[in-house]
Amino acid sequence: MRDPRNTPANPAESLARFDRASGSFIERALFNHRPLVMLLCLLITLALGWQATRLDFNASFEKMIPVSHPFIVNYQEHRQELSGLGNAVRVAVVNTGGDIYDADYQQTLQQLNDEIYLLPGVDRAFMRSLWTPSTRWVGVTEMGLEGGPVIPDGYDGSPRSLDDLRRNISRSNEIGQLVAFDQRSSIIYVPLLPTTPDGQPLDYSRLSSQLEELRDKYASDRIEIRITGFAKVVGDLIEGLRQILLFFAAAILITGAVLYWYTRCVRSTLLVMACSLTAVIWQLGLLPLLGYQLDPYSVLVPFLVFAIGISHGAQKMNGIMQDIGRGMHRLVAARFTFRRLFIAGLTALVSDAVGFAVLMTIDIPVIQDLAVTASIGVAVLIITNLVLLPILLSYLGVDAHAAQRSLRSEQAEAAGTVRHPLWRFLDLFTTRRWATGCVLVAALMATGGYLIGLNLKVGDLDAGAPELRSDSRYNRDNAYITAHYGASSDVFAVMVKTPVGGCAAYDTLKRVDDLDWRLRALPGVESTNSLAQLNRRVLVGLSEGNPKWYELVNNQATLNMITGGAPRGLYNEDCSLLTQYAYLSDHKADTLTSVVDEVQAFAEENNSEQARFLLAAGSAGIEAATNIVVQQANREMLFYVYGAVILLCLVTFRSWRAVVCAVLPLMLTSILCEALMVGLGIGLKVATLPVIALGVGIGVDYALYVMSIMLARIRSGDSLSQAYYRALVFTGKVVMLTGVTLAIGVGTWIFSPIKFQADMGVLLAFMFIWNMVGALVLLPALAWFLFPEARGLAPADEASAGATDRAGAAPLVVAVPLAEPAVRQSERQGC
Repeated sequence: MRDPRNTPANPAESLARFDRASGSFIERALFNHRPLVMLLCLLITLALGWQATRLDFNASFEKMIPVSHPFIVNYQEHRQELSGLGNAVRVAVVNTGGDIYDADYQQTLQQLNDEIYLLPGVDRAFMRSLWTPSTRWVGVTEMGLEGGPVIPDGYDGSPRSLDDLRRNISRSNEIGQLVAFDQRSSIIYVPLLPTTPDGQPLDYSRLSSQLEELRDKYASDRIEIRITGFAKVVGDLIEGLRQILLFFAAAILITGAVLYWYTRCVRSTLLVMACSLTAVIWQLGLLPLLGYQLDPYSVLVPFLVFAIGISHGAQKMNGIMQDIGRGMHRLVAARFTFRRLFIAGLTALVSDAVGFAVLMTIDIPVIQDLAVTASIGVAVLIITNLVLLPILLSYLGVDAHAAQRSLRSEQAEAAGTVRHPLWRFLDLFTTRRWATGCVLVAALMATGGYLIGLNLKVGDLDAGAPELRSDSRYNRDNAYITAHYGASSDVFAVMVKTPVGGCAAYDTLKRVDDLDWRLRALPGVESTNSLAQLNRRVLVGLSEGNPKWYELVNNQATLNMITGGAPRGLYNEDCSLLTQYAYLSDHKADTLTSVVDEVQAFAEENNSEQARFLLAAGSAGIEAATNIVVQQANREMLFYVYGAVILLCLVTFRSWRAVVCAVLPLMLTSILCEALMVGLGIGLKVATLPVIALGVGIGVDYALYVMSIMLARIRSGDSLSQAYYRALVFTGKVVMLTGVTLAIGVGTWIFSPIKFQADMGVLLAFMFIWNMVGALVLLPALAWFLFPEARGLAPADEASAGATDRAGAAPLVVAVPLAEPAVRQSERQGC
């Protein structure tokens, strides 16, 4: 049968000539049963839309840590003996009008302590404050060592009781830990359990809200409440991320406005957006069915799915619009566009899905959940945007004026008009001089970006919670506690394993004491605490406070006596585990690295059968393990992502040269992204690690759409310039459109109160733009070197380019669509 596109035809004639039995099995199965396909999609949308209402939003401390890392394995093994060294909240109660030795202040502290004690998820046995029995003082009297609870027996708020309290606190060694140095505030230390008494996972959003209610209840002109800890960070993130709906709405409006500006067609614009939103609904509906929740890190994934959907949907819409403009019936146009772009779109989406799935190799559950969430979203796009959208457009079509407008460049050139200035400029990169210059500049940028990227830090680069703005309430609270307490919330704990009953041995305590001195000499370590240090302090107390006796005495009976009265937080019940605490000024990457290196070096020198130094517990120890895993995973992740992309591109193009053209621009963008992170002071951590993989997955879409058209035209005998021009007019315009549009959409995130969302917005916008530039500039430049047989005449490089086109030396027949050989090739390949 004669192809209806080889001669001008009206829609009815093109439909009459079209062979409905042509095309691949998949095309025939879909387009010959369009009502059934649409009905199934409608039913799935309704069902999954209902399921999406059951989707929970929460976070888990355990999902934020690399569960199989040796540090975390050690911590989990001894977790019951180290309760309170993982996930905890610190509540500072400040007397703005005086000190803590005030009856009204102590009454408020007691009431707040009792209410927090009853909150679900609190590990009550290890909760500490001035009003918990475990907070004790130790003193030396004529009768020997004495001690008791810090709150004196019979406390009644009288001046006498307050004097006793002052004396007990001075003997408790809690100044700088539970009591501020200026003694104007005190801490309620609240360790948390992973589950509530009913066995349900701890709801951090609810806990944060309960803490805020207590803050509002007890705060006054004289009392300030300051709260820090992982649970509060997550609560603030969840509260702030509720604003993501505003950014999502802004992205929809921006995308819709730009698409309409480009198409001038309301129906096609709404269809592209509706299909992309349908994919988001399917994704959100599938998550609860599979047992997943949204968390502060994966909540941004639905927008990325929407963005990817817009990119692919715009390509399908553009192809159908151009074919309708040439006189085809909307059904014929939809089927031919399906044939031309299905393989490229499928490969791009599979590359996206594989790129996201590679994140599953990272041993951090929250990133693995993000990988599953993103992969699900991309998988459903195959149906909603590659299948459903063309079928819907085959019924509704596009506005006739919009269809004609989409062919302006093609018609202008056929009429002898000089090409659009932008197309002429981009076509320069298919000439020797411009291609050489472009590749050299790209090589210099890659070299410079790589050298700068070597300075990329792993972990947090700011104090407090880098996920939040520096002026956020949480970070102000954290700054206050850090400034007024020696024992910060950033605790690095070293576990010292000994034989049962061996924790008080002199040789063991001497090694612990040596490590204690070495840690205190490190920058960023504010103070330390250990059983060895307690022995030194008690010995001074037994010696009438003479500092000359600040020594670890080699007398086992004395060591045993002191150990017997020591707090259980320094050793466990059977005296087989000591805990060495280092309180850090912050959890910046450099601080954690120096502590880890020092302890590991010490352990290699001093480990023996009597004492083994194990890393690590405490919030800082867990974060150090996370940083190590992130650093190891970064290169492995990129290796797997690019390996998968290269393999899929090779299967699609069947040309290693085309693969090189498509992948090298992506690699350049990845290198420059790491350099940008260095320049902006963004560390490589759980929140930012997935961004580069996401950028590669999304960026390959642009290269695939441009390269698939170029390669088909080159194989049909076109010159490189002609092939690139046809790719520009057919898919390149939409690549440019979606790249800029999506960059603007994620760029709005910079105004988010959540700093890591703002960081992700900057990085994703950068990668959207540079992947687009790479596909439109570097890709044709590389093709000039890798496809020498297609160089031919580059019209834009000749002064007589316009005359050549008008004279018909390189004619472009309007009746023949821009990707005709791609259609025929796809038909032969069964797609």
